[in-house]
Amino acid sequence: MNHSTLLLWVLTIAGGFFLGSVMFCRILPQYYLNIDICACSDDHNPGASNVFIHCGPGWGMLCLFLDLFKGFLPVALACRYLGTESLLFSLVLAAPVLGHAIAPFHHFQGGKCIATAFGEMLALFPYNQIGILLAALYILFSTIVKIKPNRLRSSATFALFGLISSVILLSKGQTAIALGCIFISITALVKHSAYFLNKTQDAYGGSSDAAE
Repeated sequence: MNHSTLLLWVLTIAGGFFLGSVMFCRILPQYYLNIDICACSDDHNPGASNVFIHCGPGWGMLCLFLDLFKGFLPVALACRYLGTESLLFSLVLAAPVLGHAIAPFHHFQGGKCIATAFGEMLALFPYNQIGILLAALYILFSTIVKIKPNRLRSSATFALFGLISSVILLSKGQTAIALGCIFISITALVKHSAYFLNKTQDAYGGSSDAAE
């Protein structure tokens, strides 16, 4: 690998992390509508679902598109110009989701990574269709085997996605994509687990009725 190619990898990974760190769902409602999505929502999550609820479908669709886009763009560029074979591609997949989860420019109050992860799968789709598995698991746990609340559904989805996708992709010799899917799943699981633990602590820290 020559220096220019390595530089492109570094720029794509760093750019993906930076773009993922931009919390459009928090910035746009606060700037244009003077609404703090994190403050007014029950789960304090800067995600598109809360924008739909508190700002309406127009703003919700815009923020959803932007969350998808920030996962889509770096992966699409890497697929097109760098390929998916290098192990560095796994970091391209990991970076936007990690940036979205950590959100260093927003007091480390990131989101749950769902839309950004789907954006990455959409960019990967012409080259690898593993994103169908992620969508299928969400549909399965939303319709046939219903899991509630949403955070548990997402946790189950990403846990199985990480496990099944790694087996499928490694068996096909697609190590970089497999590692990327594992990174995505672990990041999402950690993020959803944090929300679940916070909610549990809030419940036990409240009144006796709430604890029961």
